[in-house]
Amino acid sequence: QVQLVESGGGLVQAGGSLRLSCAASGSILSINPMGWYRQAPGKQRELVATITSDGVTNYADAVKGRFTISRDNAKRTVYLQMNSLKPEDTAVYYCHGTVKTTTFLPPSNYWGQGTQVTVSS
Repeated sequence: QVQLVESGGGLVQAGGSLRLSCAASGSILSINPMGWYRQAPGKQRELVATITSDGVTNYADAVKGRFTISRDNAKRTVYLQMNSLKPEDTAVYYCHGTVKTTTFLPPSNYWGQGTQVTVSS
């Protein structure tokens, strides 16, 4: 059983910073890519950022220059450093990983339970 567990959400004023973490556990051969998505009330879940095991990153235009994604492959952990936060960044942030658990099957998508990020104006 694979689990992704997020931490680090909370309430912050506009212009502030938060750091999210997501640790993967279970029977895992590889996780590639790992990433963060978010869902605001009444909106669809959207991509925030992804990172491959080689460190190649991809960001949504809305967060470029403010957010930084990183990962520690040995710890199976992905991070999201969020700076210059805006009220429109308020959402539930979900960790995602494309996980390979066996050599015989293709990888599967796994999601964390979500962590709330609220940015006050």
